Amino acid sequence: MSITVFSHQYCSLHRVSEVHPEEPARIAAINDQIIRSGMEFALTQKDAKSATREDLLRVHAANYVDDVFERAPTEPDQHIWLDPDTMMTAGTLRAALYAAGSGICAVDEVFTAENRRAFCSVRPPGHHATWDAAMGFCIFNNIAVATAYAMHAYGIERVAIVDFDVHHGNGTEDIFLNDERVLFCSSFQHPLYPNSGTETISHEVINIPLPAGCDGPTWQAAVRERWFPAIDAFEPQLIMVSAGFDGHLEDDMAQFKLTETDYHWIGRELKELAERHCEGRIVATLEGGYDHSSLGRSVVAFLKGMQ
Repeated sequence: MSITVFSHQYCSLHRVSEVHPEEPARIAAINDQIIRSGMEFALTQKDAKSATREDLLRVHAANYVDDVFERAPTEPDQHIWLDPDTMMTAGTLRAALYAAGSGICAVDEVFTAENRRAFCSVRPPGHHATWDAAMGFCIFNNIAVATAYAMHAYGIERVAIVDFDVHHGNGTEDIFLNDERVLFCSSFQHPLYPNSGTETISHEVINIPLPAGCDGPTWQAAVRERWFPAIDAFEPQLIMVSAGFDGHLEDDMAQFKLTETDYHWIGRELKELAERHCEGRIVATLEGGYDHSSLGRSVVAFLKGMQ
């Protein structure tokens, strides 16, 4: 068994500006580090497929999906803003559809193929996109699309979503709030964009707000204490991961002080949980991570942890 990595060249079509941190070079940095580390020989790499409108409608309002399709630019010099941080250009819609579709491919992979773990190296990210709105670089909620598909296609009744991006996964929480089939676990810096997640009251949500300057041992201790017993009690049939690497100490989008050691650790711990409860099945999809060097190194460390 190896890990299957899903991606697609269309994920590079989404281009905002020369200085925007969510840029195509993020994926190139991951690919370069996978090659440099020698991991490409230990991975199975496959092209993602596009999500369909039906896939999107399981987690997004029809009027929102229609609005995105209708307003999507078609000319190279056109652009629109879906929110103050989220722009669409001529290639954005196709990139977003393939980013969302990658998780569906990954779910099929871990349920039907030999490989029980998959990673989606895609963009734009998704965990800020709510039921009916784009937010924070995110257009469609990739992890939510894949989770809903897994429950629809395979009839599973318990999915744990783990989100270790440095920003709270407010969109994923919004979509699945009080859905007893989904346990949502999010760790994030607080206060920090989008300034949510500290007042949520739900048996299905375990949020860990942590202050600026949080280091690896502090983060690991909080995760071990808050997430792991809840996941064990929940006994998930699938673990989904919103894998954001912007908590790295070299990433200036926030002020966490995590390192590759921490991302290797969470990969290893999630693998052990998955082997205990769901025959090793994990689907992870890329969220944040904007310093190219630390992003590539952290993704490789995470993948090694899941091996």
